[in-house]
Amino acid sequence: MFSNWRTQRMAQVVRDGGVIAYPTEAVWGLGCDPWSADAVYRLLAIKARPVEKGLIVIAADIGQLDFLLEDLPEAWRDKLAASWPGPNTWLVPHQGRLPEWVTGVHDTVAVRVTDHPLVRELCQFTGPLISTSANPAGRPAARTRLRIEQYFHGELDGVLGGSLGGRRNPSLIRDLRTGETVRPS
Repeated sequence: MFSNWRTQRMAQVVRDGGVIAYPTEAVWGLGCDPWSADAVYRLLAIKARPVEKGLIVIAADIGQLDFLLEDLPEAWRDKLAASWPGPNTWLVPHQGRLPEWVTGVHDTVAVRVTDHPLVRELCQFTGPLISTSANPAGRPAARTRLRIEQYFHGELDGVLGGSLGGRRNPSLIRDLRTGETVRPS
């Protein structure tokens, strides 16, 4: 995959504990390192989102999520593999392998292997990444870079420019254990 200096620079910002915005399949996202409590709590403050709700973790490929998936039944792993990369977010039992600032009050964590080429490239440099819609709580998700500036002027450590994917709606969210749809696409 072609790597550009902007993606590498934003990956370094994430590794340094920063919060960035980037285009996803349908809307702009905010992201940071899921292992950095300071970064995640700052992202939550920027969005005015309660930590209890939990966050989505995205990856470049299923291998980046092996630490979460290794003990799952083979049928569940096969279901995940068949749906990725793509607009399918799954609630997966985290078994305490992610911190509470990512999982909130839940025994599952939302995970997805993105099919957006720029975001996949970013995750190749950062590893798994927090991904949440770029909007203050209760406001529509940003669909333009201008809206990012209007919502978050001066609060972010960087913006990875690029185009949104062709989707109209954010990803489908389903519970891996039950198959129940939590958020339709």
